[in-house]
Amino acid sequence: MKNNVVNVIGLGYIGLPTALMLAANGVKVVGTDYNRRLVETLKNGKTTFKEKGLEELFNAAIKNDIKFATEYQITNTYIVSVPTPYDRLSKKVDASYVVNAVNKVLDVCQNDTVIVIESTISPGTIDKYIRPIVKDKEVITGKKINLVHAPERIIPGNMVYELLHNNRTIGADTDSIGEEIKKLYTTFCQGNIIVTNIRTAEMTKVIENTFRAVNIGFANELAKLCRYMNMDVYEIIKICNMHPRVNILQPGPGVGGHCISVDPWFLVGDYPALTKIIDAAMKINDSMPDFVLNRIYEIMRKTGISDISRVGLYGLTYKEDVDDTRESPTLQLLKSQKRHLGNVLKVYDPFIKEDIVEQQYHNFDEFINDIDFIVILVGHDELKIHLDKLKGKIILDTKSICKNIENIYYL
Repeated sequence: MKNNVVNVIGLGYIGLPTALMLAANGVKVVGTDYNRRLVETLKNGKTTFKEKGLEELFNAAIKNDIKFATEYQITNTYIVSVPTPYDRLSKKVDASYVVNAVNKVLDVCQNDTVIVIESTISPGTIDKYIRPIVKDKEVITGKKINLVHAPERIIPGNMVYELLHNNRTIGADTDSIGEEIKKLYTTFCQGNIIVTNIRTAEMTKVIENTFRAVNIGFANELAKLCRYMNMDVYEIIKICNMHPRVNILQPGPGVGGHCISVDPWFLVGDYPALTKIIDAAMKINDSMPDFVLNRIYEIMRKTGISDISRVGLYGLTYKEDVDDTRESPTLQLLKSQKRHLGNVLKVYDPFIKEDIVEQQYHNFDEFINDIDFIVILVGHDELKIHLDKLKGKIILDTKSICKNIENIYYL
């Protein structure tokens, strides 16, 4: 690299592991975030979320003198990893976080700077939102700015492993800059690194998540169809998947996280006339929390449970064995129930230590003792180990983890 300092902007679920991985592998890194409390926590030697292998990675990065700050650094290599939500009405990407970060980089960066956007963005976002402000700055300052898109490809629960082993895509305007950033990522990435143009890099990341979203939407639609026909969707999928060219995913209570539940909407928002299948799949996925809520009421009527306060939801995170609640199906379900003026359901999740909803429990045994009907929304390992404690309870298992248990219902 032209400069041996890499300034990673945004120290959330993607930026922090990326900064730590670079530092642990010998790159001089300063991690920057506007959140002073977060930065102070990191300076005090503590990580800001739980993740397998993160503590060890953090310690290795500290040994290699990683720094944390709220200020943007004067250097010429930046990795921007800030949120990219979407407008729920228009479905278009909200690029404001990326734009603000790039603007602040432009205020302090050196000549011949490389700005790497890791945040997931819709195809054309850099040309539409980022390149114009960069060109204006180049005219005013005479500095040369190089733009790169290197979309992240990691998932909570397996971040460290995937940072090391997943293939990566580097989108750049020139081969020389692309190869320069490839060299940076090669310090830790053991997967294949493909260098291409920026628009292709933008498109491939969104398409990867869209492919999965559409397949999940198909599985969820099958669940609805099989429920209407009073058939076992899990047995049907199992049999179908015995075919060598069939691989149907599992249905569930909804789709959460910041990738599959968000990124496909970028395409729908920008190209509504050309994304009919994607639009339909996303609407099916978004409908699943309400579908689960209706199943709860159906099972209550069938089993004679009249007191909603005796119903408990297991799981607040969007997937198993992480503490990430972004776009959580459970939170969506609770929001829907509140909208329909229902009494608050009891909730428990071993990974969420602070109260984020009403009637939230922090002890599994107390939670189980206070309910007659448990709705499994997340398949944490804790629950799998203690399935015996569900004996005598009515169970709605949306994750298909309970087998050979009495009083069990599925989607």
